[in-house]
Amino acid sequence: MIIEENLLKMFTDGSRYFMLFFMGMYTYLNFRYFGVDEDEKLAICGRQIRYMFLLHLLAYCVILAHNRDVKTVLFYGAQVIFFVCYIFLYRVFYRHVSRILVNNMCMLLCVGFIILTRLDFDRAVRQFLIVIAAAAVTWIIPFIIDKVLLLEKIPWIYGIAGIILLAVVCVAGNTSFGAQLSLTIHGVSVQPSEFVKILFVFFVATMFNRSTDMKQVLITTAVAAVHVLILVLSRDLGSALIFFTTYIFMLYVATSDWKLCGLGAVSGCAAAVIAYRLFAHVRQRVSAWRNPWADIDNTGYQITQSLFAIGTGSWFGLGLYEGMPKKIPVVEKDFVFAAISEELGALFALCLILICLGCFLQFVMIAGQMLALFYKLIAFGLSVMYIVQVFLTVGGVIKFIPSTGVTLPLVSYGGSSVLSTFILFGVIQGLYIVIRQEEEEVWEEEHPQTVGREEKR
Repeated sequence: MIIEENLLKMFTDGSRYFMLFFMGMYTYLNFRYFGVDEDEKLAICGRQIRYMFLLHLLAYCVILAHNRDVKTVLFYGAQVIFFVCYIFLYRVFYRHVSRILVNNMCMLLCVGFIILTRLDFDRAVRQFLIVIAAAAVTWIIPFIIDKVLLLEKIPWIYGIAGIILLAVVCVAGNTSFGAQLSLTIHGVSVQPSEFVKILFVFFVATMFNRSTDMKQVLITTAVAAVHVLILVLSRDLGSALIFFTTYIFMLYVATSDWKLCGLGAVSGCAAAVIAYRLFAHVRQRVSAWRNPWADIDNTGYQITQSLFAIGTGSWFGLGLYEGMPKKIPVVEKDFVFAAISEELGALFALCLILICLGCFLQFVMIAGQMLALFYKLIAFGLSVMYIVQVFLTVGGVIKFIPSTGVTLPLVSYGGSSVLSTFILFGVIQGLYIVIRQEEEEVWEEEHPQTVGREEKR
């Protein structure tokens, strides 16, 4: 028995270094991708997939060694089938798909499945089923972005729908940790703000695409302020901050006016002070952030346990099942980054952040290549929305900023977050496909003889 435990300990301890190596190589390739030609990019994406599957296999071998449950094998096999089908079918249906974004989505999901399986197997299975449904539902989004011209003509549908959804949550939503975040429909909990984020970006993009004169800016700002105000009244300050920051950056892209953005930033700071004065749970979070040790058994418990976990894990982690991440409240949601840091290490967690940063850079590059202002604003708005959410999540976990209660996209547990992130990536993929098709059409116009020879073949 003792020998068996020692062997398990050695296997768990050794596996963390191999998993870090696979994660590190994947992350390195993620940034090398930006500096090579098209043929080399395809080779890099292929190597990334191999590193991802090796990491995935090794992690589930460790999980199986600890729980010795045949359901783990079946669950692992189902994930492998999903990843293979998702990667392959995306390439089949969309010839110009951004493979690096597909790979990054799969890697983030992979890390999420690993840590959720370790924390709560039943929740990991539910998350997997939600991911399958989200992938199926959002498969058509790139096609819609490319073909449906109506998207830029219905700003008030986006704006009014978003306000109504947020207002319903404000009036009848379920309260969680002091904030009204979700609605329960036939036993299923839904967080509408996750989807209103997408509607909000489309609303602002359509409004500024029509005009950027002062009257249009004031109208758009007023509607954006209503969104943020409802979120503040719902005490969902994390989402309110995401909406506000996204709007300020989209305003600058549309108008190139630093004065307007500066005025908006000052207004946001004033609103933050007012929210601090009005809401007790905001004051508690700020107090816990400033000195969590003063009330370590109550308001400071979550953040102190998170810091203990990160410190204990150090650079290389303790190994799966060797830490105590379950001591952190709601660890599978807001504080999943702490669990990853504890058992897989700070270096592994840093690679995870860099993958998210790589997604953001790809988003921004796509935004910069878009010629139409409408598409440019959408790409840039979704870019900012994504990276701000990552920043708020990680910043709250490491005590860089007060905790805001938002999730780490595609990694944390939460159906609404997963589906909205799939929609976000689907929209970006659609914009990337538009760019590639335009480039291909220009090339064909410039090389008609080459195209003619290829058609004869």
